[in-house]
Amino acid sequence: MNHSPLRIVLAQINPLVGDLPGNTDLIISVAQRAYRELSADLVIVPELALLGYPPEDLLLRSELDTRVEAALLELRERLPPIALLVGTVLRRNARMYNAAVLLQRGEVLAEYHKQCLPNYGVFDEKRYFTPGREASVVAIKGVRCGITVCEDIWEPEPARAAAQAGAQILLNINGSPYHRGKAKERRAVLRARIQETGLPVCYVNLFGGQDELVFDGDSLVLDAQGGCVARGALFGEDLVPIDVTQEGRLIAVRDNPATLNELQQIYQALTLGVADYVNKNRFEGAVIGLSGGIDSALTLAVAVDALGAQRVQAVMMPSRYTAGMSVEDAAEQARRLNVAYRVISIEPLFEAFLGALAEEFEGTAVDTTEENIQARCRGVLLMAISNKKRRIVLTTGNKSEMAVGYATLYGDMAGGFAPLKDVEKTLVYRLADYRNGISPVIPQRVIERPPSAELAPDQVDEDSLPPYTDLDAILRAYVENDLPAASIAEQGFARDTVERVIKMVVRNEYKRRQAPPGVRITARAFGRDRRYPITSGYDRA
Repeated sequence: MNHSPLRIVLAQINPLVGDLPGNTDLIISVAQRAYRELSADLVIVPELALLGYPPEDLLLRSELDTRVEAALLELRERLPPIALLVGTVLRRNARMYNAAVLLQRGEVLAEYHKQCLPNYGVFDEKRYFTPGREASVVAIKGVRCGITVCEDIWEPEPARAAAQAGAQILLNINGSPYHRGKAKERRAVLRARIQETGLPVCYVNLFGGQDELVFDGDSLVLDAQGGCVARGALFGEDLVPIDVTQEGRLIAVRDNPATLNELQQIYQALTLGVADYVNKNRFEGAVIGLSGGIDSALTLAVAVDALGAQRVQAVMMPSRYTAGMSVEDAAEQARRLNVAYRVISIEPLFEAFLGALAEEFEGTAVDTTEENIQARCRGVLLMAISNKKRRIVLTTGNKSEMAVGYATLYGDMAGGFAPLKDVEKTLVYRLADYRNGISPVIPQRVIERPPSAELAPDQVDEDSLPPYTDLDAILRAYVENDLPAASIAEQGFARDTVERVIKMVVRNEYKRRQAPPGVRITARAFGRDRRYPITSGYDRA
């Protein structure tokens, strides 16, 4: 009798949403590698890996069922002689399920339907799926494996049902997106299920960028005491092997990869989000308006780290208000990062617009209208370069600015993707210091000088905004934690300042609806996480 352990390999992969043929090839390739290089008996891939996650309204396409069944048939025919647990969609009796299917030697050994459907934050699964009702426990090489899908592990009942059905280990496949602090949350949840059931857990997760979402991998194997026996890489592909004896004991096969601190994780999330958005949408590269300020400086560094210097272009577009140090610092950063760099003055364009509007504006005072025209001149230039060269415009605004409307529609908001959309201003500075700690690519003067949009003489951001340390704290309390003005003021902020910030947030919802997508790094990003009406009479203070 063969008493050798069951070798499970957690395959941390990066599928492309909707690309069933490509994802099928990817899954077969990693299964073959796991079989050939790691002697796998069972390979488990993440939630909905066959279709990609989240597929959103692709799930409503009438031809989808036929394509999924064809992909599953191809898997059955081409897999090596091992078992594969794959995440997919299935339609049964006119109902659609978020499912896990266990395949081996051309046969379907088990089919499990996800029981807990998340419908909060970025998740909208009740729009599409019917919840499953039954546990699934399958013996593979003498080990009884209980199958669960993502949210099932966040609630007690599915794991408890698997344990009652005789499982010795829980296999949990995931499409769990990253945000700050997510790793700690996951481990706490897994340990709670382990404490309740006494069962070890194999938790496999996607990695990669999908529109605003970034999946960080961080696959885990925890033993029956909650100890981490194996772990996948952060923000990268990985095959994570673990041996399981017939008694359910776990045996480590390799050393775990190095951990990353919070700043490292955020920076990796930004670069991965940019790389996958640009590459999966088949852009040739990226173009960035480099102003000499901190936001565009960090955006350029992220873009180069994501795509390589040869695929990134920086454009400095000075006006009459642009400081000499801004021109110098932009040129110096472009030199340090070795990117294509061009200076195109917007002064002739600005003069032309003012001339065309002179009669219309006669008798009116200069105000933010003229400031916005400058930003829109720059947006026109960048979009023209983008169209001509097939390089996406990466906008440079941060979360703090987007919250209070400190951005110009069809100006600095013009572009295809916003790397810093969920990065508050104070974090921009921390990330810039972190990146310079790797190599000094951002001139120190850019980090040290007071932030300014340079759209008026001697302008600085604090002319119209509270200090960013205060602003970010107020925004976190209001935007991310939904606290009312009175509660925020009790944290030590002037009540009138809090109310002014809240009014700016409310007033600028219409702008955020027109902003490009950007990398989500917090649990409450603008967009899918936070859905407020533009038109509303609700008193939010």
